Amino acid sequence: MAKDAVRVLVTGAAGQIGYALVPMVARGVMLGPDQPVILHMLDIEPAAEALNGVKMELIDAAFPLLKDVIATTDVVEACAGVNIAVMVGGFPRKEGMERKDVMSKNVSIYKAQASALEKHAAENCKVLVVANPANTNALILKEFAPSIPEKNITCLTRLDHNRALGQISERLDIQVSDVKNVIIWGNHSSTQYPDVSHATVTSSSGEKSVRELVADDKWLKTEFITTVQQRGAAIIKARKLSSALSAASAACDHIRDWVLGTPKGTWVSMGVYSDGSYGIPPGLIYSFPVTCEKGEWSIVKGLKIDEFSRAKMDATANELMEEKSLAYSCLN
Repeated sequence: MAKDAVRVLVTGAAGQIGYALVPMVARGVMLGPDQPVILHMLDIEPAAEALNGVKMELIDAAFPLLKDVIATTDVVEACAGVNIAVMVGGFPRKEGMERKDVMSKNVSIYKAQASALEKHAAENCKVLVVANPANTNALILKEFAPSIPEKNITCLTRLDHNRALGQISERLDIQVSDVKNVIIWGNHSSTQYPDVSHATVTSSSGEKSVRELVADDKWLKTEFITTVQQRGAAIIKARKLSSALSAASAACDHIRDWVLGTPKGTWVSMGVYSDGSYGIPPGLIYSFPVTCEKGEWSIVKGLKIDEFSRAKMDATANELMEEKSLAYSCLN
């Protein structure tokens, strides 16, 4: 039986991340090699011509799974009937801008897009917010799309998760696929906490802990953490543009695992609505270790948290509380 096409919305689709992401979706990287898709691409009026160019390229690539492409600057048309929404569009922080300026611009963008999703998206639409400040943008979206279940609104910390896996695999000179169960706690910002306390490496002689194999606690508690936290800035410095290919790839990983499930014994990091687990205040979108099954995520429970981790987890939670109140002050 041929599957029905899934409608995937990508906002900011003419931008760097969008341009890297849409061919991945069309090729089946996000939803699997046998899942037809209809791409809905949204961007702002000044990018309309570029967006149309992306549509032309998608048609020219002749992707077998791509059943249709809608390229529009109309948010209602873009959101109509979508099953998955990847919110890449946002207002970037520019030189000399205060955090509050960026926040108020993004609050108005996410308020408008949330209302359109609320009215026009398919039932049980899954939402992934990529644009920064991702956790808080997701919170605003949740606020203005009350009929979308809170469990369906997430933000991207998989990029940080993948960066942490990459750093460990480089350090140990092993395949990245042999490392699992790192955790990103908290905010997708420089306060996030990449945690390897529970991470393992699969080798010919069985599973070993990352901490044991690295055998350098000082590196794990300092340089490893700051490298992952600052990786985005390092890429901007090198490329003169922000991470696009890796962000697009992480967005595909996030949705694929959410929809199709995480491999047994493996967890991933997702920014999700806190239920109070691990003492994190409810009502924040916070990155936790999760497993996914049948299209639902659940937070991995019962992990032992040492003092070092506790302090880092609380610091990033405090930043999210501040961001939340800043965002809500922009609503008035």
